[in-house]
Amino acid sequence: MKKFWFSSVLLLIAILSLVACSSDDSGEAEGKDGTTEITYYSFSATPDYEDVLADIVEAFEKENPNIKVNTELVAYADYFTKLQTRIAGGNAPDVFELNYENFIQYASKGTLADLSGYIEEDESFDPAQLNQEAFKAYQYDGKQFGMVESFSNVLTFYNKDLFDKAGVEYPTEDWTWEDELEAAKKITDEENNVWGTYAPTTMNEYFKIAAQNGGQLFNEEGKPTVQSEANLEALNYMVDKVTESGVSPSPAEMSGQAPADLFLNGQLGIVHTGIWMFGAFKDASFEWDVELEAGNTQKAHHFFANGLAVSKDSNKKEAAYKFAAFMSASEQVAKLRVENSWELPAITNEKILQPYLEQTPPENREAVFEALDTLVLPPAVNEWSKISDVTNQEFEKALNGDKTPEEVLETLQSEYEQIMNN
Repeated sequence: MKKFWFSSVLLLIAILSLVACSSDDSGEAEGKDGTTEITYYSFSATPDYEDVLADIVEAFEKENPNIKVNTELVAYADYFTKLQTRIAGGNAPDVFELNYENFIQYASKGTLADLSGYIEEDESFDPAQLNQEAFKAYQYDGKQFGMVESFSNVLTFYNKDLFDKAGVEYPTEDWTWEDELEAAKKITDEENNVWGTYAPTTMNEYFKIAAQNGGQLFNEEGKPTVQSEANLEALNYMVDKVTESGVSPSPAEMSGQAPADLFLNGQLGIVHTGIWMFGAFKDASFEWDVELEAGNTQKAHHFFANGLAVSKDSNKKEAAYKFAAFMSASEQVAKLRVENSWELPAITNEKILQPYLEQTPPENREAVFEALDTLVLPPAVNEWSKISDVTNQEFEKALNGDKTPEEVLETLQSEYEQIMNN
């Protein structure tokens, strides 16, 4: 009897020891030395900013000595396929990166942890530290399911030399579509393979162009409204620059070259691209600058964001949240991003952002922040990837003359409805 009682006590002690090292009511798990190890899955750091991320992790671990961050870096092209596989296999990372376009899909499927409670209890974090549009972008159904870490947007990049050669005044913040089209016609030089302007004819460009004309692709209830007059006018504007006026290169004329290469070669008067290209264009052989994009009935600018989310299945949610909040609002992280031109931190601290504004080229970096006043987010709908794919396929038919823009939008209205109803 005593032997049985003694064995039972030993068994109870062993069980209690295991419980202490595994999940408790708060969902945390600690190692034998009291250190919590979390896995961070990232795409934006590779291949150019791996050393910067290593410095960030080191700074976080110094500030949080009881948390160790194990980073796993995956190229963007493979990232979401591998992430979905891990989640489906019950092996989700504790904290992982999500761009805004994919955030809604993950949040709506219940794969993310609600961080609202952690934020409310976190005395060191104040949402006012962040651009509010960027912060709110990672909310779903009234709850905070992610922490924004960085943002970027798209501006009008223009070659001053080509504008001067054509005798055209530089773009201004008041430019309209008509202004840009007229300038592009004067700059275009077919004999020398110089075009006036370029923007991709893709879904990622289209939802913004539609917004510049007062259009929208989905209504407030998330139902497709792509087949409208405003949206048709926007698509015609995009396609006609290639097929009618010829101020933009066709896919065949580009011959597989990237628009950035054409711009650097002095073959584009204007290219609509992201501020992430500042570094790539820094040593261009000509003078260039940026300006707000032209609009038709109103202004609208892209707003792209990357953020961190915590897996709902993680048993280390608090530690994962701390790292996500650090990546989002830490002044140390913000300074490292600015110093290394790794996207823009979403913070509001002007002192930290000032060195970014003082860098040249371009001279008009203020436009980056002015564009935030008219930002437009990608439609917050599920199956965004499928919708984008079918849209890009149909747009290619319009560019090749296989379908009219009217026929394309008719097809897309039907395709969107089918995708949304499945």
